[in-house]
Amino acid sequence: MIARKKEFSLGLGLLVAFFVVLFIFFSPVFNGHNGLDYLDNLYNSISKGSAYYIPKLKDDAKAFNGSAVEMSFAMAGPAQAQQTAQLFMRAGAMVNVSEAKLKVSGDLGKIFDNCLADADAMYKNDGKGLAAKYGFNERQALYNWWQAFKGVEKDLNNQKKFKEAKAVANISKKAVETCYNYYTIEPQSIMDRLGVVIFSLVFYVIYTLWYGFAILFMFEGWGMKLEH
Repeated sequence: MIARKKEFSLGLGLLVAFFVVLFIFFSPVFNGHNGLDYLDNLYNSISKGSAYYIPKLKDDAKAFNGSAVEMSFAMAGPAQAQQTAQLFMRAGAMVNVSEAKLKVSGDLGKIFDNCLADADAMYKNDGKGLAAKYGFNERQALYNWWQAFKGVEKDLNNQKKFKEAKAVANISKKAVETCYNYYTIEPQSIMDRLGVVIFSLVFYVIYTLWYGFAILFMFEGWGMKLEH
């Protein structure tokens, strides 16, 4: 038995309207995307615009110019090891490959420069240029850098070259990993889309309250009350 029909009807109307908006939100009406995909792409592009660390990393890497290193590490298999050898050789390093294992000797600063150049190409979505540079997929090239740097960091730490190992980890995280994850996304400044950002955040709060009040009015109209 409905105790207060007017209040119950208000809650039911709000709930119906809530699901109508939800249906529209998950329909491809936002430039061919649904609302969730549209906002996901928007926030990814904004976050990419504020995640360009490469100029700072290039400046930091200059401290390692002329720093000779010898490193040994292993890749997942012989094919990946051969691909990874090309990355270091393009930096002027000497590389010996035995099955999946690599021994690399060269200038750490030059290795960093080449790695950062590859990461920068991926950040700028120049995958074709990177693929042409090495002769295999651009994502694979950056993944090989990431995989190799894990082994390089471990080996440098074992050699007690902690400063060099920290720089390797920093470039791996802020350049290689970041640029790989943001590849194909076009960067945007939050100021360019400030109106949409504010609207989406305000809408999220209102929409959440909308559902809560719809349920509240329906149950109160139904005659249910919370009592101590």
